[in-house]
Amino acid sequence: MGMEISEREKELPRQMIAELIKIAAEGKNIISLGPGEPDFTTPKHIINFAKRRLDQGYTHYSPPGGRRELKEAICRKLKKENKINVGPGQVVVTTGSTEAIMLALMCMIDPGEGVIIPDPGFLAYKPAVEILSGIPISIPLLEEDGFQFDIRKARNRIIPEKTLAIILNSPSNPTGTVFTRKTLEEIADFAVEYELFIISDEAYEKFVYGDAKHISIGSLNGMEEHVLTLQSFSKTYAMPGFRVGYAAGHEKIIKAMTKVHVYTSICAPTISQEAALKALKGPQGCIERMRKEYDRRRKLIVKGLNDIPGIRRLEPPGGAFYAFPNISEFGMSSLAFSRWLLKNAKVAVVPGTEFGMHGEGFIRCSYATAYEKIELALERMEKVLKKLR
Repeated sequence: MGMEISEREKELPRQMIAELIKIAAEGKNIISLGPGEPDFTTPKHIINFAKRRLDQGYTHYSPPGGRRELKEAICRKLKKENKINVGPGQVVVTTGSTEAIMLALMCMIDPGEGVIIPDPGFLAYKPAVEILSGIPISIPLLEEDGFQFDIRKARNRIIPEKTLAIILNSPSNPTGTVFTRKTLEEIADFAVEYELFIISDEAYEKFVYGDAKHISIGSLNGMEEHVLTLQSFSKTYAMPGFRVGYAAGHEKIIKAMTKVHVYTSICAPTISQEAALKALKGPQGCIERMRKEYDRRRKLIVKGLNDIPGIRRLEPPGGAFYAFPNISEFGMSSLAFSRWLLKNAKVAVVPGTEFGMHGEGFIRCSYATAYEKIELALERMEKVLKKLR
């Protein structure tokens, strides 16, 4: 066959997370702390509603921007819960928030233009910029700073007049960090000063713990025209397989994203949009039940990791459902450590380097898995790591 695969594809990083998840799924007796999705089933009232809608024939295309009733419900939700005021024309419903990131970047940057991204940060950010021939500008988020965004580092790395956007993620994947109001205000001032558009990925907005509080940067004074807010039903309502999320912001960018949407997936799945509408309009107690259980697991995994000699003391993450412990004292790279742990303890974790070069020396442990499995995983880890020491 004479066809050659594009250089664009060849230059994309080979993500170990896919390999590890495959091994964990197929391997006997392996406990996986790798998943980035809830282990809860979608609430019954949402599933039953979706079944009824299928029986009623909701199997056709929807408008590229999203179904009107759903967009109106999203606007009400954003106003009430996030203090963001938008109309239906300022919302586009997408096939998950990952598609929203790609659509936004396609409408914001041209080849050679820069986007500031967090490092470590969600593994799709950098490839999304690179696939569009943009320049990812990684800003290190350091353990000693609580993985908060440091504006001084951004000032040192920005390419004036060639940097157009900044991607934020709070609560964060993989660190679990929730950005403070002070941090968000500094980012807002920085964005206005350099005329940057902020893409705010808030997929884990509902899962915060202790004294942490989620604040949408789009709600800060004067930021309405500078922020695109991305949210998802995947985490909040345990609906990852429905593939539905949304973006809300300035009408100009939303119109552009809706136009491009026609050439990607046309629209988010109609049945998923109906399920999302039911999620917003139905009982919300399911969210708090999941949050409380994640919090219980969070306390377990933090204590368990902190009891293992060689793992640097881990501060409890403020949000999401990940712990990001420092394993550098074991003298192995994150990748080598993850493979060693999989082989010797039958526990799958994700190397920190999947999330950027500044993830070296860390692993990501998801507590979106059953409490009893986390207990057993910690026991196995402690047993083998004591020998390694």
